[in-house]
Amino acid sequence: MRASPDMVCCPVCDALHHLTREPATGEKARCIRCGTVIANGKPQAILHIVVLASTALVLMTIVVFYPFLELRTGVFDSRASVFETVMSFSQGIMAPLSIAVAAFVIVLPVARLGLLIWALGPLSVDRTPWPGAARALRYAEILKPWAMAEIFMVGVAVALVKLADLATLSMGPAFWSFAAIVIITALKDTQMSKHSVWTALDTATRR
Repeated sequence: MRASPDMVCCPVCDALHHLTREPATGEKARCIRCGTVIANGKPQAILHIVVLASTALVLMTIVVFYPFLELRTGVFDSRASVFETVMSFSQGIMAPLSIAVAAFVIVLPVARLGLLIWALGPLSVDRTPWPGAARALRYAEILKPWAMAEIFMVGVAVALVKLADLATLSMGPAFWSFAAIVIITALKDTQMSKHSVWTALDTATRR
């Protein structure tokens, strides 16, 4: 099959489609084979992405500095934030682990959210993109596999199961904020139609 400018590949099943026009507001173009959304109406998709990314960025400040878990056993009572947990391993042989946790759980997710807001924020209100918007969006896509908030939550869940019989555990506001971030990130990624976003960014840049 000869390639053409209106050809779009489904990100799930790799089926090729000819997208003769961009979906209007509220419309979605779905793969005829598996039903995956391959294009969204620009105002709907981009606005949702920016709102969800902004919400996750605000919640991330709660995750970093507010108590994550509180552990009680007898007279012993301990609570810690994610930041305090990371810093507790910042010296000696555990320093590389501290750096890795900070990077994958805090720095890279925050960087990706910030890049998405920089790249798509003006588009969500029909404004001209900020300088470097295309580069920011490209870097956000590169960082996606390395922003591991959901992996951290899986690790926390495993730890909670192991500690449940040893102590009384209470989840702090940071725990629930982190859980909300995982859900918000999943919702945001479902709105992330690469074709629609890149087409809208390219069109706005040329205006």
